[in-house]
Amino acid sequence: MKLLESKVALLNRDKIKSRFIYHSVKRVFDFLAATCGIIILSPLMLIIAILIKSEDHGPVFYKQVRVGKNGKLFKMYKFRSMFVNADKMLDELKEKNDVEGPMFKVKDDPRITKIGHFIRKHSLDELPQFFNVIKGDMSLVGPRPPLPSEVSEYSDYDKQRLYVVPGCTGLWQATERNGVGFDEMVQLDIKYIRKANFFYDISILGKTILIIIKPNNSY
Repeated sequence: MKLLESKVALLNRDKIKSRFIYHSVKRVFDFLAATCGIIILSPLMLIIAILIKSEDHGPVFYKQVRVGKNGKLFKMYKFRSMFVNADKMLDELKEKNDVEGPMFKVKDDPRITKIGHFIRKHSLDELPQFFNVIKGDMSLVGPRPPLPSEVSEYSDYDKQRLYVVPGCTGLWQATERNGVGFDEMVQLDIKYIRKANFFYDISILGKTILIIIKPNNSY
């Protein structure tokens, strides 16, 4: 009942678009923070790249098409945490999906490499997304960018997640993560979009830093 009630009130898209000052300040902050992040964390990123390369000699980075604001497609960058042929193994694993709805997550995924387990647990595989932030495809904070196949199954309520720029982290990632299902994730994203402000973004970033040190339900 609680879930159904929460889906009655839809977001005011025009009101979201009208927040010019917030979105402008957020974009400047994103660009500066992502640039600083790349510079400061470049030694760590280099170490991760060497470990990935030395494990199976495959590519260091993984590029995947995701859906951004207003349905715009873009290539999201991550450190590769799975074996090179991981995408070909997906069909065999779909029946083991741990998440209900149009999203795929499976615990103890056999496609993940040894170094992949560590960097995923501490969310270090997401570091290359700083480049997506600099390009403007992503923000530091926002809803998780979905796959086109996921969006094809979205209801009108779910599509509200696409009203804003997707983020490297968000309310879902910084709180419940894989401890909740798809519907709960969407509700958290809608809650974030409705409440979003600069200080709220900073608080989510703070929680994310703590999660990197002490992981929550990530896998």
